[in-house]
Amino acid sequence: MGSSVVLATAGYDHTVRFWQATSGICYRTLQYADSQVNKLEITPDKQYLAAAGNPHIRLFEVATNNPQPVLSFDGHSGNVTAVGFEKDSKWLFSGSEDGTVKLWDVRAQGCQREYESRAAVNSVVLLPNQEELLSADQNGNIRVWDLTANACSCELVPEVGTAVRSLSASADGSLVVAANNNGTCYVWRLQRGARLTTHFEPFHKLQAHNSYILKCLISPDGRYLVTTSSDSTVKLWNMDGFTLERTLKGHQRWVWDCVFSVDAAFLVTASSDATARLWEVSSGEIIRVYTGHHKAAVCCALNDSAIEGCDQESS
Repeated sequence: MGSSVVLATAGYDHTVRFWQATSGICYRTLQYADSQVNKLEITPDKQYLAAAGNPHIRLFEVATNNPQPVLSFDGHSGNVTAVGFEKDSKWLFSGSEDGTVKLWDVRAQGCQREYESRAAVNSVVLLPNQEELLSADQNGNIRVWDLTANACSCELVPEVGTAVRSLSASADGSLVVAANNNGTCYVWRLQRGARLTTHFEPFHKLQAHNSYILKCLISPDGRYLVTTSSDSTVKLWNMDGFTLERTLKGHQRWVWDCVFSVDAAFLVTASSDATARLWEVSSGEIIRVYTGHHKAAVCCALNDSAIEGCDQESS
């Protein structure tokens, strides 16, 4: 991984930890006094880190020692389970166990939009077109929110009553994967209709684990699908045929979250065993173990992409 790598983990010990990715040294710890931290996301420009708790979202500066959040997004009434940014870091989206998906302007106070899912929201992703949000809920519903029409444009129910835990969209916007509590992944091919509505064509069904899948993620290059599970394993699937490439073993408890490096050569995972791990994708080897959390580490965030004009000269 190149220069200016931002790697952070958080969880049930009420801290957010920043790590030197290669050495494994924790160089900064933020106290998150209000609650556990459920999700982390770094802005595309690496300026801020969003930490989603219960029921707030706090925005911290990445490149300072300021221990206080610079912004707080208040409006959810339950655990915030999903958070993410649009590509220019101007607004963020969130999902919560309160059954809503919310949009927030980074420059203005208060929630700008709200969509009602009618069940606890477990995962929210923004499609690469920046015009549609997908949300998945505890009742097994996946909803597509058209941000231009400001309405739900489509509903998918892969298994009635089986909670969908995680959603992932490929970087080119051609595929979406949903993972559920039965260990199954559903894959759809996305096709644009004449009126710019997105059609979801069922493409594949994969029985990935025999227990909960907690996170599914398509690699940035589109070659792999990774699934993390309550069975303490991480599985790497080849997107061409959905064959099992390898199983990553090392965590002792549930593996809650994962994130790829921008070149898809490395994977970071976070687990209830209170560690995060850095894996080399090509070999499946553990490169580094990040230890320091006192309780479950349930989320991780990584941004090692080059920023125009900033990261080009050093590596």
